[in-house]
Amino acid sequence: MKWFIASDIHGSAYYCEKLMCAWEREACDRIILLGDLLYHGPRNDLPRDYAPKQVIAMLNAHAKEILCVRGNCEAEVDQMVLDFPVLAEYALLPLQERLVFLTHGHIFHAAHLPPLKEGDILLHGHTHIAGHTLSNGIHILNPGSVSIPKEDSPRAYMTLENDTFFWKTLDGEVFLSFKAE
Repeated sequence: MKWFIASDIHGSAYYCEKLMCAWEREACDRIILLGDLLYHGPRNDLPRDYAPKQVIAMLNAHAKEILCVRGNCEAEVDQMVLDFPVLAEYALLPLQERLVFLTHGHIFHAAHLPPLKEGDILLHGHTHIAGHTLSNGIHILNPGSVSIPKEDSPRAYMTLENDTFFWKTLDGEVFLSFKAE
């Protein structure tokens, strides 16, 4: 199974459309969204073409393919308009002998790890910075932000094919990879 992973759309119809085009181009089976789908949050400027209702329509069209966790900007009102669950604090995904802990990153992150074993993976967004680090033997992966990247991070998403994570720009250019062996 090939997974498509993204975070922090923040209501940008422009970048959500680019993301959905990338998903179709990648021909992935499922989409993992790591939160902050509709609202831009009080700390961020409005993203390009801020239009949450358009984002709702684009995401709802793929509701059966989406696995989502709650970001710090999600609320019950978001669940009322989205046709897939968005209020789970985390989800677990088995990957070979590892466990992938999916969360947004505002609660669990490098400084506050969930209860994972060495070699497991914490996959989160929230910081808007794409990357891979290692903390106490836990691999911490972040796809970055689709609409509001920070610290010179590109607008990005990830794919998971077999046991390899690929970080890609919205144009599909690979700029980082991690093989979970």
